[in-house]
Amino acid sequence: MTAAAFGVPAALLAALAYGAASVLQALGVRRFNDAHGRPWQRLWAGRLYGAGLLLDAAGFAASLVALRTVPLFVVESAIASSVAVTALLAALMLRVRLRRPEKLALAVIGLGLLLLAVSAGEGPATRPHLVGPLLLATTALVAGMTLLGWSRPRGSRLGLALLSGAAGLGFSAAAVAARVIDVPHPWWHAAGSLLGVAMVAHGALALTAYTIALERGRVTTVAAVTFAVETVVPAAIGLTWLGDAVRPGPGWVVVATLGFVLTLGASMALASYAEPTAEVSHEPVVGAEP
Repeated sequence: MTAAAFGVPAALLAALAYGAASVLQALGVRRFNDAHGRPWQRLWAGRLYGAGLLLDAAGFAASLVALRTVPLFVVESAIASSVAVTALLAALMLRVRLRRPEKLALAVIGLGLLLLAVSAGEGPATRPHLVGPLLLATTALVAGMTLLGWSRPRGSRLGLALLSGAAGLGFSAAAVAARVIDVPHPWWHAAGSLLGVAMVAHGALALTAYTIALERGRVTTVAAVTFAVETVVPAAIGLTWLGDAVRPGPGWVVVATLGFVLTLGASMALASYAEPTAEVSHEPVVGAEP
């Protein structure tokens, strides 16, 4: 069995975990807000939010496994497609009606992921000289964009763009670091390496920027910008700098490109499902609970 045979399922598992986590967090927040009584009783009512956080951690671990053997353009596309899982589960558990365009987007995501899976090359990435220092240095860029975006007044389009872009760049750099890092034995020693520090720093900055952006702007806009940056940038870096490639043979580049475009475009179309606490404005299913 090839290495990619483990990497592609791991990437899909990460998408499933992230998508399910969003729905559990949505249910947890809803039940916490609806609960009455003592604080501990409200916390218990919203316990599904904690389960969602555990699934987020499992998704992150699965993405790390995938990044060891599968190109960045495949893994990041799969992670962006987690909104498809969220949309499906939201329809089942949160009683959200999926419209025809959203159903079409789900089918397109499935087709795009299939094309990416069959066209992906396999193997670890090359590790260019100074990749660790460069990734660590880019934390200043992401931090600066986050601070500048945060300092702009609410409603500022520039501020929202800076925050969303910072989130996408931070997630991109964390993915690149995970792709090239050497995992020592024991594995937790990687946290003290230059790449390990860069990965953690970028992840923390990205989450901060994303949270602030979601607080200030529309979920659909923020998620779409973040998805675009965190999918396109790592893919470009992987293909041009880290030795990522599609399968050898005529036509596979076309297949991979088509899969990438279909998956990213459809994921952005479903971006309204990316945030677990967002108010979804779709018409509820007839007979559903209010």
